[in-house]
Amino acid sequence: MTDPQLSGPSHGPASGGTPKQLVVFLHGRGANGQDLIGLAPFIAPHLPDALFLAPDAPQPCDMAPVGLQWFSLMERTPESIAAGVRSAAPAVNDFLDHHLARHGLTDADLALFGFSQGCMMALHVGLRREAAPAAVLGYSGLLAAPDALADEVTVKPPVLLVHGEADEIVPHAALSAAEAALKGAGVPVEAVSRPGLGHGIDEDGIERAVAMLTRVFA
Repeated sequence: MTDPQLSGPSHGPASGGTPKQLVVFLHGRGANGQDLIGLAPFIAPHLPDALFLAPDAPQPCDMAPVGLQWFSLMERTPESIAAGVRSAAPAVNDFLDHHLARHGLTDADLALFGFSQGCMMALHVGLRREAAPAAVLGYSGLLAAPDALADEVTVKPPVLLVHGEADEIVPHAALSAAEAALKGAGVPVEAVSRPGLGHGIDEDGIERAVAMLTRVFA
């Protein structure tokens, strides 16, 4: 088994045993894996057999002196974003395949949790795997290439989308646009608006993640 291109911090399993589930966090632009792995201790008590992984994106952020990115957002046209997620997807899939094989798990034991640019990656990758993940959770992001989804979707895992109504980075309107495209492609989706929340994840968002993850991994 060759090592994947990506690596990053991990947490758990809280039980101390062999992982039975894999929860993979995909961070936003300008951050790294440490940004989201901090959420794992809040979720781990509810999923004691889950291993949490948070790979670092492969590129230095080209719009900030620190941090990483999955792809450049110097141009934010729909076409450039679609090209960006497509270019970054192979490394993410390789990371997932490596760790699923390493622990003797399948996509049914996998959940993707993405924030902002990581949400774009989670939605793109999670709906185009050979087998369906247990769930895809996306926060404060958008769905890249929505018009292509119905033709490209290969699996239809349950999707949770959470977006702050006061998001100053990714417009809140991206939530309803993603929800419409997902429903149009036959993907089950729960879309949650958070009043007053900016570009971030609040306690309610974590509680909803716990609810979905414990349900799909029951």
